[in-house]
Amino acid sequence: MKEIVTIQVGDYANYIGSHFWNFQDELIGLAGDPQADSVFKNQDLNMDVLYRTGETHQGIDTYTPRLVSINMRGSLGSMSSRGTLYKEVAPTTSDVFTWTGSVSTQASEPREKNLFLRSLYEEESQNMVNEISGSHSGSPSEYEDKDITESLENGVQFWTDYSKVHFHPQSLYELNGVWTDVEEFDNYGIGRDSFSWASHGEEISDRLRFFVEECDHVQGFQFVVDDSGGFSSVGAEFLENIVDEYTNTPVLLYAARGSGSRASLQTRKRTILVELHDAISFSRLSSYSKLIVPVGLPSLGRASKFLHIEDEKHYHSSAVYAAALHSISLPFRMLPVGPTADACSVSGAVDFHGLIQMLSGQGRQNMVSILDVSMPTPALTGGQNEVSLLENFQPLTPMISEDGEDIHAIEHLTVHGAFASEGRRATVCEVKDSLDAAFERANTRPMFHHLSVALCPLPIPLPFPSIFGNQVGKHGEMISSQLTNSSSKGSLDVHSIPMAARLRSSSAVLPLLENKLQNLHRYGITRGAAGAELLSSWGFGKEELVEMQEMLSKMVATLCPPQSSSDSD
Repeated sequence: MKEIVTIQVGDYANYIGSHFWNFQDELIGLAGDPQADSVFKNQDLNMDVLYRTGETHQGIDTYTPRLVSINMRGSLGSMSSRGTLYKEVAPTTSDVFTWTGSVSTQASEPREKNLFLRSLYEEESQNMVNEISGSHSGSPSEYEDKDITESLENGVQFWTDYSKVHFHPQSLYELNGVWTDVEEFDNYGIGRDSFSWASHGEEISDRLRFFVEECDHVQGFQFVVDDSGGFSSVGAEFLENIVDEYTNTPVLLYAARGSGSRASLQTRKRTILVELHDAISFSRLSSYSKLIVPVGLPSLGRASKFLHIEDEKHYHSSAVYAAALHSISLPFRMLPVGPTADACSVSGAVDFHGLIQMLSGQGRQNMVSILDVSMPTPALTGGQNEVSLLENFQPLTPMISEDGEDIHAIEHLTVHGAFASEGRRATVCEVKDSLDAAFERANTRPMFHHLSVALCPLPIPLPFPSIFGNQVGKHGEMISSQLTNSSSKGSLDVHSIPMAARLRSSSAVLPLLENKLQNLHRYGITRGAAGAELLSSWGFGKEELVEMQEMLSKMVATLCPPQSSSDSD
């Protein structure tokens, strides 16, 4: 088995991760639920790729994500940094002998659990009682699902508020001295000043080592970092350590930021700070990964005509990015199949190394990929949606070109849970034939594409936000009749959806790269640059900045079409 270790660095990365792990938890639960839809019974997915088995001190079996999560102290809300499966360790008296006076301890009151977490605790307590007694009955819950979903819509303050997953005590790491309600942790320099690998690094490395060393063969690190502020610096330090210690293990890096996370830039000084942060952050992060995927639109309004997203809510926008990451991750854990592909539930398995080689190791060797999503993806044929699945993809990567043909493009697509027509799920072969036909009809097509297919749709857990339009049905099918009620739907009305996601290596990402390069040169390197002093305060010298500029220039040159020379004098 080839395991994946997931790393989440920063607040928004953990918002995405919380939804991502909720999807996995839901899949595990549905696979063992006798009353669940049969499509979830035989998923042909090996969840051990993402999860580890263990045992508490009381001898209770555990199944927890193979995860290291890093965030500010105070960012876990009502959750303990040791998770919920293991007993709390009582704080010990400090062994300091240089002070003979009295010692007082300041402790904050633990946050009260919200309605969802209280209902979760009640359900798990009832299940434990039933397991001990051998009974399958239970008292009715005092919490209504409708009340729970409504309370989450307007009450999420932390990513843990909607997390239904148990974490291992080694998973959740809070940075001492960095508090969510004190620091404006909003740029690379603050992150560099606040975080020292010398003081935090060894413990973080030990936590990662704990998960890596129990693996048979790690296929790679799935690394999600909030690159909108100081955590991009923390992520870069962590990545540098990973590259040094795990030289031959590839890193798939998602550099993510929340929608609307950048307010309108009101001053020139603020504009320069933000533009330099973005250029430095991208340069530093990309230098330590095999494949980087920038994720985070200013607004998700165009992400899908079937979604209604409130951009200011991280709880909303992170759900879309998490769904796309889930889809992209499916081929990494597909079980091997025989020659009778039509009879099985999956096709097109690929591991980390294979995907990264496919997208960045061939041809131009472009290491920056674009993430696209179709959520929910319409049926392959029939009705008002008689258009190619390819035409329904919308980018989640910012600042990309939407026109222009790239004959050297390479694409990896994952489609799962698709309908052949409204109400009937497509077989693996039907999806493959439909995509082949779509590529044949397309005006532009990539040089190479790889398709992964799974029958299992995206399950919608109870704490998923109400972001579906009223034309989305219970299983993600399109309802043709126009409904008068314009309110959005959530998990009580939509139980699963068909999904498609795509990673593509394309020159369409050139505007993003050119923007980083131009801003670094204009504000940081050129003579009399307005941001030179700022970069110096962040600890960057001229030589290091020139190296970043050269790396960005190489990225741009890799994707720029060769200029045809003129024969005229």
